[in-house]
Amino acid sequence: MSSLPFITIMAATVTFGWAAFAAGQPGSRPDMPPALTFDFIKTCPGRVIPAEGIPATESDLQLIRQWVGNVCKSTLANRGERPLRVREVVLLSIPHSLPESTPFWGEGFQMVTQTGGTLGQPADLGFFADRDMYRIPQPPGATTVYNVLTLSPHNQPHVLLGFTSCKRFSGCIRLYPRRMDVVLDLEDLEIPPGQSWPLEELVYDEGLDREALLAGLAGRIAVHHPPLRWRGVPTGWCSWYCFGPDVTARQLEANFEVITRKTPQLKYLQIDDGYQAAMGDWLVTRQDFGGDLAAFCRRCKAAGLEPAIWVAPFIAEEDSRVFREHPDWFVRDEAGKPLRSDRVTFGGWRRGPWYALDGTHPGACRHLENLFRTLRNEWGCTYFKLDANYWGAMHGGRHHDPKATRVEAYRRGMEAILRGAGDAFILGCNHPMWPSLGLVHGARNSMDAGGEWEHLRKTTREAFNRNWQHGRFWLNDPDVVMLAGDHSADYLHTRAAVALASGGLILAGDDLATLPDDRLAILHKLLPPTGKAARFNEDQTIGTIDLPAGRMVVLFNWTGEPKERSVSLSHPSRIRDFWSEEDLGIHREEFRVKLRPQSSRVFFCTPATE
Repeated sequence: MSSLPFITIMAATVTFGWAAFAAGQPGSRPDMPPALTFDFIKTCPGRVIPAEGIPATESDLQLIRQWVGNVCKSTLANRGERPLRVREVVLLSIPHSLPESTPFWGEGFQMVTQTGGTLGQPADLGFFADRDMYRIPQPPGATTVYNVLTLSPHNQPHVLLGFTSCKRFSGCIRLYPRRMDVVLDLEDLEIPPGQSWPLEELVYDEGLDREALLAGLAGRIAVHHPPLRWRGVPTGWCSWYCFGPDVTARQLEANFEVITRKTPQLKYLQIDDGYQAAMGDWLVTRQDFGGDLAAFCRRCKAAGLEPAIWVAPFIAEEDSRVFREHPDWFVRDEAGKPLRSDRVTFGGWRRGPWYALDGTHPGACRHLENLFRTLRNEWGCTYFKLDANYWGAMHGGRHHDPKATRVEAYRRGMEAILRGAGDAFILGCNHPMWPSLGLVHGARNSMDAGGEWEHLRKTTREAFNRNWQHGRFWLNDPDVVMLAGDHSADYLHTRAAVALASGGLILAGDDLATLPDDRLAILHKLLPPTGKAARFNEDQTIGTIDLPAGRMVVLFNWTGEPKERSVSLSHPSRIRDFWSEEDLGIHREEFRVKLRPQSSRVFFCTPATE
């Protein structure tokens, strides 16, 4: 495998490594890279890596980079006389001298992965890693994050590298000891002679306010992927966590009755996985479901509720009708047969291994469009929870359109779904993150709810790490609020506080027909949602939400020991407990609170009139 070190910066072809740069810097050591700055970043070299076994000369493939401010626009050109396949493009290879203790955070390719820790000790923050369960290929010796990386050197400005588009190629950043490579996966696609391909846009930024850097990145992403907007923030009920895959018509009816009588603020009644006869056959109800699901959806609509339904649009099990009748609609292996997902990635969590619909196949796209048009127009569904979306961008297969990437396959499939769904709300779940930009109204931001304190802590960290995306990319969905079971009041209030601080969707996850009224009262306090995500301190123990009527303060103690939290006040404020509405009086300059082990408190602060 050869690599080509030639790049173009502002229309000038140069080769520039860090050693040459450092040699010209006063006081610099020739064996040490300079600090990360924009002036240094834009001089770092890039390279083009052809597919395995494809010979190429330096003049065949050229990476053309142009910096416009802190935005890097790149093009790959084939200057040769024959088509060439390209494995990947390294937009920047950045040497650095940051200490191993430098904290960082990086996004995952799909929803359940994030990476953090320090450069010397990276840590998986999600429940599953892209490299492990999902088996997305990554080079040995590197920690790979996708789409965006923030570095927080001690006593220095934060640094951000992020892709601002994901129209065709998946972008990642590989962290090696003393080096970072910013890479685009070209999937061994063939670029014809004389052609030039625009690549995904990249930004570099630095500053003292990390949240401001992320907001700036989001603003630039909106140029390429305008977000789908929705009126308000959805609220509702979900069947999965109380009934699972064995949900019945009778259980839906019981919760329908409770919602209409006691909790009309829950607008969407969401039927989750389990109603269908097979994965892939979404219009055929399970034999022992016990009712007509389409008629139930229409009844919800007539009663003033909005019927919502779970669909995993890109997957199908082998025994499904859609797979048996249309195997040509699915992603293929090297022999031209449908690719069983467990050969290249996670095979699926239920009724697998799955096969993945190919979004580049016209028949598959017509199927998706017609499916969602039927669910919207004939069943009356106005909310779709799309799960297992990752498989729409599954790696390792071949597509009907040989010129398309897996990102393009996924986005074409999603565009077909949007055409069919019309004016319905689209929620992405277990989705590829950046490939979903501009294609969903809402997005799950953490692993499934449930479990004890440690599970709650981990899902909370996942959710809060993505608070900056809420309202900019989509509406965040921290998953359901679960208030049933033998749990302490501290645990229940903390679960509810996490949903509150996420700012996004509020969906109940319990069997409301059996939920005690005092637990139902906690849920009612969350309605209607504020629509605003909290901004947190570094260890996610103090969050603030600025609202028109005042400031909400959310405090957490994730430890097993009592803790005191101190909240600074810019002016005299009247403090009220959010849950009990107890008036705690007027406080000046500072408000101190003692928290029990593994607990939380929520307060509402308004300017005091003395």
